[in-house]
Amino acid sequence: MSSTVSPEFEKATYFKVAYRLIPFLFLCYIVAFLDRVNVGFAKLQMAGDLGYSDAVYGFGAGIFFIGYFLFEVPSNVILERVGARMWIARIMITWGLISSAFLFAGQIHWGAIATAFGCTDAQFSFYFLRFWLGVAEAGFFPGIILYLTYWFPGPRRAAMVALFMTAIGVSNVIGSPVSGAIMQFMDGASGLRGWQWLFLLEGIPSVIIGFLVLVLLPNGPKSAKWLTPQERDLVVARVEEDDASKKDLGGKHDLLGAFRDYRVWALSAVYFCGAATFYAVGFWMPTIIQELGIDKTDYLKVGLLSMIPWTGSIIAMVYWGRHSDRTKERRWHSASGFLVKMVGLLILAIVPHWPIMSMFALTLITIGWGAYVVTFWSLPTAFLRGTAAAAGIALINSVGNLGGYFGPDMIGRIRTATGGATEAAFYTLAAVALLGALIILFLPRTESKAAPLKD
Repeated sequence: MSSTVSPEFEKATYFKVAYRLIPFLFLCYIVAFLDRVNVGFAKLQMAGDLGYSDAVYGFGAGIFFIGYFLFEVPSNVILERVGARMWIARIMITWGLISSAFLFAGQIHWGAIATAFGCTDAQFSFYFLRFWLGVAEAGFFPGIILYLTYWFPGPRRAAMVALFMTAIGVSNVIGSPVSGAIMQFMDGASGLRGWQWLFLLEGIPSVIIGFLVLVLLPNGPKSAKWLTPQERDLVVARVEEDDASKKDLGGKHDLLGAFRDYRVWALSAVYFCGAATFYAVGFWMPTIIQELGIDKTDYLKVGLLSMIPWTGSIIAMVYWGRHSDRTKERRWHSASGFLVKMVGLLILAIVPHWPIMSMFALTLITIGWGAYVVTFWSLPTAFLRGTAAAAGIALINSVGNLGGYFGPDMIGRIRTATGGATEAAFYTLAAVALLGALIILFLPRTESKAAPLKD
């Protein structure tokens, strides 16, 4: 294949594949992330309405990742068995319905069940729905990462992951002012509070796009009718060549191989550090910004200011992903993101209520997160293939995302215990970010040596 295909044809083929897949996957992830993090904006209003303390909110925000953890690996293995189109559609439709159901969080009566858990009805509803939202979404992100390995070999994958993952930043850049506007201007419409409209209006698009997945997303190159036979053969051949090259790194291809590989567990620890620091700040960012002196009912202003850090993350992800592909280096690119996050967290701890420095710190944290995560997923996919790739990616994502429970819950408990102070939490999270960087740097090489990409 290498000798019979011109570089021009190969470049055009991959441009075509990227053009057909990435924008749609990008849209899917935008609505996915909106449904995951809009609780940060809803908290500004629903906490008072439903009697949630900071500890209740932090636990409820984080319990999402317990459900996510329990069902992540099975979900990704099922995706490989039944096909990406059917399973990704199922994920999106169910999480959209559950997200919309949050509008009833204050109206469900659990009685003895809530009492047994020491909760009010409203608190138990919050925990229950957040848990099942995690169950519903389990497998989506690692499923997409796995899906991209069906199409793009290692040298091209980091840039595609970068483009796909900028959806997180874009969803927050767009979603922050939209969420703020919904809460501010829809409040009271049809007898619903602004936070109820927020969950309803941001859950419906996931259901609609889930049905579109069934129509538009092929299971892989072999079922893509928009590829010519020669283009299809090229894409399949390049992926097979990439899989074969992983044997040089002790690449695993079976389920048990992924679980026995210590590199998978080390990368799970790295991802835990990344999730703990990212979601701690992400779920609490609207509250942090509001406490810089913004009027308690000016949700739109909170949303507009939230755009600043997320814009920085988009720029970092695109630039750093491309730079990593050009230099063929992953570890230092990923570790440096953790170090930038660490600096931002230290600034938040030292000057927690200084508006300019706090916004600068939040921007450093999102930039550092973008730089780390966009190159991180090139590390496990460099040595995992087949079923091991499905299980290994899901294992890293599920175990690592437990940090998404640890970070927000820790901030909530510390704020409740200290009357709203967060300095101790940010110092702890800075140490967690440093740990993530060190694990990456001491991890043995996980990518094969290759010439820089030429196109």
